[in-house]
Amino acid sequence: MASNLYTNGDLASVPNLEKNLHLLSPHQVEIAKTLLELGQSHLFEHWAEPGVDDDEKRALFDQVTLLNANYPGGLESYIKTARELLADSKAGKNPFDGFTPSVPEGDILTFGDDNFIKFEEMGIREVGRAAFVLVAGGLGERLGYNGIKVALPRETTTGVCFLQHYIESVLALQEASYAYNLSQGDQGEKKIIPFVIMTSDDTHARTLQLLESNSYFGMEPKQVKLLKQEKVACLDDNEARLALDPQNKYRIQTKPHGHGDVHSLLFSSGLLNVWHDAGLRWVLFFQDTNGLLFNAIPAAIGVSATRQYHVNSLAVPRKAKEAIGGITKLTHINDGRTMVINVEYNQLDPLLRASSQYPDGDVNSSETGYSPFPGNINQLILELGPYIEELTKTKGGIKEFVNPKYKDASKTSFKSSTRLECMMQDYPKTLPPTARVGFTVMDAWFAYAPVKNNPEDAAKVPKGNPYHSATSGEMAIYRANSRILRKAGVYVADPVLEIFNGQEVEVWPRITWKPKWGLTFNDIKKKVSGSCSISQRSTMIVKGRNVFLENLSLDGALVIDDDGVEEDAKVRVGGSVHNKGWNIEKVDYKDTSVAEELRIRGFRIIKIEQLEKNGKE
Repeated sequence: MASNLYTNGDLASVPNLEKNLHLLSPHQVEIAKTLLELGQSHLFEHWAEPGVDDDEKRALFDQVTLLNANYPGGLESYIKTARELLADSKAGKNPFDGFTPSVPEGDILTFGDDNFIKFEEMGIREVGRAAFVLVAGGLGERLGYNGIKVALPRETTTGVCFLQHYIESVLALQEASYAYNLSQGDQGEKKIIPFVIMTSDDTHARTLQLLESNSYFGMEPKQVKLLKQEKVACLDDNEARLALDPQNKYRIQTKPHGHGDVHSLLFSSGLLNVWHDAGLRWVLFFQDTNGLLFNAIPAAIGVSATRQYHVNSLAVPRKAKEAIGGITKLTHINDGRTMVINVEYNQLDPLLRASSQYPDGDVNSSETGYSPFPGNINQLILELGPYIEELTKTKGGIKEFVNPKYKDASKTSFKSSTRLECMMQDYPKTLPPTARVGFTVMDAWFAYAPVKNNPEDAAKVPKGNPYHSATSGEMAIYRANSRILRKAGVYVADPVLEIFNGQEVEVWPRITWKPKWGLTFNDIKKKVSGSCSISQRSTMIVKGRNVFLENLSLDGALVIDDDGVEEDAKVRVGGSVHNKGWNIEKVDYKDTSVAEELRIRGFRIIKIEQLEKNGKE
């Protein structure tokens, strides 16, 4: 093996490797040869004499073997792609060169109208044939929270974390779909909705521990599958030389590759074919801390089924130049090929200005007050059959990009190492023009309240723009639930404005319910009757499925369950409920005596007095 390397002339510049070849297995020698052919001889220039750091030298090859195995096409493909993308970056090449933008086809839904209700009903019928994929590779450090993001409480009246809410939502959809299809004469057995979580080195063990210590929040363990995302090699320069770890000269520095890896993980796991054989039709992707996303899912799946979309991107109305990507149709001026994709907000305005149709760039429509290009919220619904066909061609690989931070205008060296990245929502970039790609727009108040900014960053957000913080995320849940009940006929008092952690937010009554109580607007309308009212200072938590509000006047705190009643029995709650209730107390985010999950909100709930009702009473 050594002589084979030598005759290729590769060892002439790496005598330190040649001296240590006897430490390596034949397979590792082949890997060394490949690395040298790929211009990576610098990895061995600092190698010590044989007998020094020998285990570390072997460990480098273990790491390279892993990096090679975890990337479609191996390191050779990774470095080749990196060189091409780095050359384009240095040249300032426009990724959209030759394409003209236009507004794609899609549905803009109005919550609660007949059209919306029709789509929700269709979605409940279809959702039993869906699989859900949660992309949860990130920690909460950017939020000022040291845990995994899915462990963060979605809201603090109940303390239910994001992961519990997501699992309970999927279970409720599973039950509702089965019940609906049974009512339509389908006597088939109940379908179990698969639930996949993409984790990372940072989150895998803690996600598993959260699930196991909480009995999977009511899900069967076999229903949940964790797929761990691996990192990719960092790059030191425009020649795509692999970067050595600053902490260990026998390791290659690695960083996350991006959430686009979810596609290759699903492909390599074999799960997609298992689902297809089981009769599933849809795969729904979502991210870790949007507390409102399940509001949108029934209607969005209904749109996918009705329009027969291969790809349906969930979206919200978007203000021009808002820091959220816009869903855009791109048509090539030469060959006419088209694609409907997310264009990042910082690329959208120059792309529009360069076209004759949008000389003013990204501006709001005078009719709607919003940009005609809807805002991408990174929730995708894919039809399983065409998805499998596409991934069979690409092996799950997604179009990548590179974002090096250059030291100066010469673009010859980087401030720090970079790497290739990919995004889940770039999946449509490789689809043929025949693919049916659309979008579904829903109001942001109803469907979109991500939690991603820490208090200091959120407080710096320009007035009128969303904070996307733990503060705004929790208040958005109360606002959405209040507005949904208003639409169902309940008098809900107007909110008051308060400032928490430097963020001015609307404080609505603190209304929450378990997903099984109200998955669709029709569900909720059927469970509210008579003259119901809720004051602004009130808190209402509904835990049971068969809870019915009838002529309820609430001024205080009310917790309702249907424990102790037979499955189909109804728990009716009405009359006047008045007590001291639960108060909101402000908290300074710098006060380390307060738990992190409360500090980052700027408030905590003080439970003074409440009425608790259940089916036994």
